[in-house]
Amino acid sequence: RTGSAGLPPLKTPSCIRLNAPERIRPILPTFLEAAGCCIQAMEKLILALDQGTTSCRAILFAHDGSIRSLAQQEFTQYYPQPGWVEHDGMEIWDTQLSVAREAIARAAVDATSIGAIGITNQRETTLVWDRSTGRPVCPALVWQDRRTAAFCDELRARGYSEMVREKTGLVIDPYFSGTKLKWILDHIPGVKAAALKGLLAFGTMDSWLLWNLTGGRVHATDPSNASRTMLYNIHDLDWDEALLGLLEIPREILPELRSSSEIYGHSSRELFGTEIPVSGIAGDQQAALFGQGCTRPGLVKNTYGTGCFLVMQTGKEPVSSSNQLLSTIAWQILGETSYALEGSIFIGGAVVQWLRDGLGLIGTASGVEQLAAADNGGICLVPAFTGLGAPHWDPHARGMVTGISRGTTKAHLARAALESIAFQTMDVLGAMESDCGSPILELRVDGGATSNNLLMQFQADILGVPVVRPRVTETTALGAAFLAGIATGFWKDAADLQGAWKEEHRFLPQMEPGQASGLKQEWRRAVRAARSWSADRGE
Repeated sequence: RTGSAGLPPLKTPSCIRLNAPERIRPILPTFLEAAGCCIQAMEKLILALDQGTTSCRAILFAHDGSIRSLAQQEFTQYYPQPGWVEHDGMEIWDTQLSVAREAIARAAVDATSIGAIGITNQRETTLVWDRSTGRPVCPALVWQDRRTAAFCDELRARGYSEMVREKTGLVIDPYFSGTKLKWILDHIPGVKAAALKGLLAFGTMDSWLLWNLTGGRVHATDPSNASRTMLYNIHDLDWDEALLGLLEIPREILPELRSSSEIYGHSSRELFGTEIPVSGIAGDQQAALFGQGCTRPGLVKNTYGTGCFLVMQTGKEPVSSSNQLLSTIAWQILGETSYALEGSIFIGGAVVQWLRDGLGLIGTASGVEQLAAADNGGICLVPAFTGLGAPHWDPHARGMVTGISRGTTKAHLARAALESIAFQTMDVLGAMESDCGSPILELRVDGGATSNNLLMQFQADILGVPVVRPRVTETTALGAAFLAGIATGFWKDAADLQGAWKEEHRFLPQMEPGQASGLKQEWRRAVRAARSWSADRGE
């Protein structure tokens, strides 16, 4: 209607997003041009669900890897006893669904424009739920939970360490899901009997989200998450009967094993108004490795979050570590399995949270960069608040500050806190170089703390190699999106993804080698002191 026939002009937006059938599209431009409009085909997007330790996020990615919208919401952390950390499984699902819907609304797109959903998740966090009701039988035991430490000590004392390492690539530690699942089976009334009857389902958060997205039709996981349970044989690529027997876990409770990139099922129509393929799964650190474009052996990334997680892609065969690093599965795509070496640092960005919440030295986490002095004033901070991770694996170590003098200030403490993150990264990277027998040429970084230029520059200085920050630092979610998009043809293959990864800044080493060597020596002295303190605890 143009108004020439006495009718009011058609009120339309200046641009209409249209997803019309092919046979109709040829006539639409002429019609819309007459109405004062332009036509634009609907852009397809990938929805990544990033289920983290403290929050759930949802991000919509375009084909070039750029972010169209993002939504994030925190959920409750529960600490019922010292060393216990729990989450509410239903709250996690409700939160994840809420941010997914919010991200779609923020992008102002219809759900039919979403080509696929990818899932990435906090790993090792353990949940058991009723298959008929879909309700958890108890709170989720978070990866940080240490309640099974005594049982892990018992397993090591009984001589199972080498068996576990050979089969799983892991060390015996409460960190992993297997002993958490055993605790639930042994301590929650009625659970073991119900599990033996096939009435219950176990899963890490990827399986939990997939179950809920598909309306309970799919109970599955991928090798990157399965390899973190201490129940999965990374050579046979299957649940290991000997380990299941050792921990008295019935196979009936375990999820089906699928690859990291395939269509597992479709989301229930009532969730988004349409059915969307769910087609990518990877644990958060493996997803970040993929999102960083580390698809060739020897490439390494570090994610700076609550903890820090260094992962090196090692190719088609697992690398056995002589330095207490973890051999794990990176991903499995089109029948090919890629492996990785990983070093986990328990306290990364959490040390800055401690400065903010525990000591009140800063008002916001970003304030640490402004507070930090030009040097550490001779002190070292070892943030072993929950023990030391790789390459030490000392669960009894505790935090320590060495070298304090009357001249020590809060600015020195802030500087030492930032340096501790870089020093721990240095320790793990050195172990990786030793295991692989070759130097690492650069470190790709992601996570919230990478916005701290002081930390990134110090990291490059202390490592002596470039530290590369990408333009899109949401690489965990990007990796999940990549995996989902490959399965649905949104991207052709891993090579097609290279253009979506773009470098934003490269931090080059600037510190004199002699100065760096002195700082490293003081750090190692401080770590020895922290470990000696824990070793003498019974005297």
